[in-house]
Amino acid sequence: MEKEKVVIIGANSFQNPLILKAKEKGYETHVFAWASGDVGEKTADYFYPISITEKDEILEKCKEIKPSAVCSIASDLAVITVNYLADKLGLVGNDPAYSTICTNKYEMRKAFKENGVKVPQFIHVQENEKYDISSFEFPIIVKPTDRSGSRGVTKVEKIEDLDAAIKNSIGYSFEKKAIVEEYIDGPEYSCECISYKGKHNFLTVTKKYTTGAPHFIETAHKQPSDLTDEQIEKVKEEVFKGLDSLHVEYGPSHSEFKVDKNGDIRIIEIGARMGGDCIGSDLVKISTGYDFIDLTLDVALGKELKLEKVVEPKIAFIKFIFSKEDLDKMNEIKEKHNELIYFISEITDLEHDIVDSSSRFGYYILRLDNEEQLKELELV
Repeated sequence: MEKEKVVIIGANSFQNPLILKAKEKGYETHVFAWASGDVGEKTADYFYPISITEKDEILEKCKEIKPSAVCSIASDLAVITVNYLADKLGLVGNDPAYSTICTNKYEMRKAFKENGVKVPQFIHVQENEKYDISSFEFPIIVKPTDRSGSRGVTKVEKIEDLDAAIKNSIGYSFEKKAIVEEYIDGPEYSCECISYKGKHNFLTVTKKYTTGAPHFIETAHKQPSDLTDEQIEKVKEEVFKGLDSLHVEYGPSHSEFKVDKNGDIRIIEIGARMGGDCIGSDLVKISTGYDFIDLTLDVALGKELKLEKVVEPKIAFIKFIFSKEDLDKMNEIKEKHNELIYFISEITDLEHDIVDSSSRFGYYILRLDNEEQLKELELV
């Protein structure tokens, strides 16, 4: 009997868990990505060295493959291609007419504002364009309109530094545009959900730890978060409204937000994909018992969504390596509390500068029984 085929867009380490899960479930995997030696090139049943932005070239190949599903889990850029392919092939996916508002921070902000979602004040700027920030108060956040992973993000404290921050963000942007927005003070979180036929299912909230200003590179994540049940109900209300604003009807989503000084939920952005940094691929399963990747595959295949716990929920914590001290701490935990180690990534050399999430030296994931264990390790 011929296997069902699944097309996966992207081959890097954050996409590889999807490739492995599809193979584990008996599907034949067809993976598309620029050939760069990524792990998915080897783990895929069939790998095609085609850039994920080459939608029409991939489509022609897909017409030969005749897949039952097309999906991706941790890339904004891949979302555009996945939606396009699913639409053209008659498969489950979100309407490609709304791909831009799901992947462009400026267009997303406009969609939120039009639908009553609480967002920071914002404008957008392109190269050599005059702009007016007379209605803003410092500090201000500047970021590329179409990148993720803390790339090109800067907190600006005074107007003398704004032009340089905008130029930096534009340099990172694919479309060479930046978004300038009000800085919202408060702790950072993300909400992980999965949707099917327009119904949004809440999975968990992730607490985020960052380097702080000026670039806010994420240093760790924890699930479940420290929010109360009452706060989580507010999160659901605001996030579900945001997902509706973006016309997200199918698949995973990762909604970043802050809780401001008034206790209001302020949406920063929503990705129509899993959270990167192993949030979707590993942390959700550890902390909720739900296999997020399995659920994502089922949705892409058009199967009725069934939220069933497959493991006992624990506390999930991921720590990123920024220094020799971080590495020493990891080795200490490995030596004294190896039973808490869930996964250790490849660790790169400690010589280069860390400028965004992609340049961190590595990470490790812990699976803990209670908060006391985390406190005893002195990681937060």
